[in-house]
Amino acid sequence: MLIKLVAVVAYLMILLAIGAVASRRMKDVKDYFAAGKRLGFWAVAFSARATGESAWLLIGLTGMGAAVGAKALWVVLGEVLGVSIAWLVMCRPFKALTDRYESITVPDYLEDRFRDRTHRLRIVAAVALVVFVTIYVSAQIDATGKAFESFLGWNYFLGIAVGFAVVLVYILAGGFLAVAWSDVFQGSLMFLGLTSLPIVGLVVLGGPAEFASRLRAIDPGLLSLAGPGDGWTLATILSIVPLLLIGLGFLGSPQIFVRFIALRDKSEIKKGAGVAILFTVLSDLGAVFVGMVGRALLTGPGQELDLVLGGDGENVLPMLVEHLLPLLLVGAFVAIVLSAIMSTVDSLLVLASSALVRDVYQKVLHPTLPDDKLVTKSRTATFVLATIALLIAVGVALTTPDRTVFWFVIFGWSGISATFCPTLILSLFWSRLTANGAVAAMVVGFACVPLFKFAAPLVPVAGPHLAALGELPPAFLLSGLAGIVVSLFDRTGQAKVAGAEQELIEARR
Repeated sequence: MLIKLVAVVAYLMILLAIGAVASRRMKDVKDYFAAGKRLGFWAVAFSARATGESAWLLIGLTGMGAAVGAKALWVVLGEVLGVSIAWLVMCRPFKALTDRYESITVPDYLEDRFRDRTHRLRIVAAVALVVFVTIYVSAQIDATGKAFESFLGWNYFLGIAVGFAVVLVYILAGGFLAVAWSDVFQGSLMFLGLTSLPIVGLVVLGGPAEFASRLRAIDPGLLSLAGPGDGWTLATILSIVPLLLIGLGFLGSPQIFVRFIALRDKSEIKKGAGVAILFTVLSDLGAVFVGMVGRALLTGPGQELDLVLGGDGENVLPMLVEHLLPLLLVGAFVAIVLSAIMSTVDSLLVLASSALVRDVYQKVLHPTLPDDKLVTKSRTATFVLATIALLIAVGVALTTPDRTVFWFVIFGWSGISATFCPTLILSLFWSRLTANGAVAAMVVGFACVPLFKFAAPLVPVAGPHLAALGELPPAFLLSGLAGIVVSLFDRTGQAKVAGAEQELIEARR
């Protein structure tokens, strides 16, 4: 236990040191929210991937690999497609336009792109960010408690308190720059851990053939892309769709795209794309195979998954690490799991505080307030939002003991994605999208996520199919349609964006 604790303390101290160093380079709100727009491709790629993965990768996706086997590979494909399109198709025009408009937040970009001076877009975007980002952060805080509980045997609530305190200290000290630097460090830990552990497991098992043989004895469906169950049925296909479309969330989510704003210049994009795509392929495959190797090593035919590996297999990573590795490396894996969690918490808190302070307090309520007066208020907003997320996490833990990290995270991820991604996609590739259309798209996406999550599954006959489909695909589709339909009938708005087509052409060069 002492060795594990030393590894965790060393990891936490490194994060605090990063915050202290970054604080010396932070001079204004541009530094706090976008690192002065001077980051290189390596920092942006690792930061974007570390933020985009979060606790669901090391706890949720590994658990999914243990529970459904090869079916979890659909998630890998969906993520790779999403990351590739975001970097190779969307990043260049978005970077060009945000530089042209001197944007430091996504709502900054939206307001200038649609020539909106009513602040409706900014307010809708800020509200959506605060709501769903807070939920997303609470899911990560919940995962922190589970990680300390699983690896170190700590009380769940003590674990979330320690993780929460450390993240808050280095964010408040160093802002986005501390977030980006810490993400490079934490992303590297995640990558090394997820790519090495399944290899060690395969060696212990005796090779791929023995691995496949054991899984086949437990359940042949674990080796099928259809997963355990009845094979390729309509329900199976519908359940695969949300896994394959999980990459939709990379096509405009502010916590990802704010990193493109922070890039030094467009020459960094291709190099960043290569790093980000390789990171995604290897780390996501590693997570799935950690789960599958853990299932093969730690369970046998006839054994219930929940009884051995916990609900939905989400204890597979800590149990596999304890089974395979010496204590010092077990301690390192505690740090790796915490890296996945904290690299997302820090980014989301800075994003949410930017929505409150930059997009509402300054731009709407106090438009003459200079940027250099906002850093203290940004820190206050970060602290308040973090505290609210902590209270939500504690409340969910007390009332929903059978929750899983994967689907808790996915709800917050879906809310952000459905609200912003269709609007960002249309804004970059369809010049006729108007401010009214963008507002309609964001409101519909925002509303449809809880609708399809909680109400749609109760619909007679179609309910089970809608539940299998998930909330993101239909919410995403309806959001995009709302933006297109409203824009086509918005003649006044069309006149305001008359010059957008030439801007988009130049941005894509």
